[in-house]
Amino acid sequence: MAILDTISSSLQAGNDAAVLEQTRKAIADGLSASDILSGGLISGMDVIGRKFKNQEIFLPDVLLAARAMHAGMDVLKPLLVKAGVASRGKIILGTVSGDLHDIGKNLVGIMLKGAGYEVIDLGTDVGAEQFIETAERESAGLIGMSALLTTTMPAMQKITDLLKERGLHTRIKTIAGGAPLSEKSAAELGADYYAGDAATAVEVVKTILPEPGT
Repeated sequence: MAILDTISSSLQAGNDAAVLEQTRKAIADGLSASDILSGGLISGMDVIGRKFKNQEIFLPDVLLAARAMHAGMDVLKPLLVKAGVASRGKIILGTVSGDLHDIGKNLVGIMLKGAGYEVIDLGTDVGAEQFIETAERESAGLIGMSALLTTTMPAMQKITDLLKERGLHTRIKTIAGGAPLSEKSAAELGADYYAGDAATAVEVVKTILPEPGT
């Protein structure tokens, strides 16, 4: 529908005021919250993700689009909850123990939220126990681990080893990312998946946590 295309375009332009107004209009016009979410907000963030990966846009553009996404979500969230609309999946995200860097992790969180996933961000310097206990408590199927220092990369193996030790590795998968990592090193640390950038992380997560009903 035209209003959904308009919401998507306004989001891509980073116009949060327009997204807010258009989301309210779509609701008034009788569109369901789930249709507005998928056809307007998520479709717009999907375009942002593709353009960012192809270096057609840059970080400030992503941040503006994310702000616009949140403006629409503030209106939609109560309706989505009331309607019992499930998220695409739940992800525990954090920078591993000993590492205080969070720019990359934060960008991954923004992109995942924009794609419709529920992200529980534990912040930086997160220990293995906290990752796993949170994943169990929240019934999350995926842990996203970030590291920017080569010295903190081994902390990822503590997480993957502890998951195996507790017999949780088949139910809770791990995805690793960060500047010093490669697909090979992530595998050596026991991670199930690797993502070299935020846009790729979204693509990988979509294969791990497919949409409900698919």
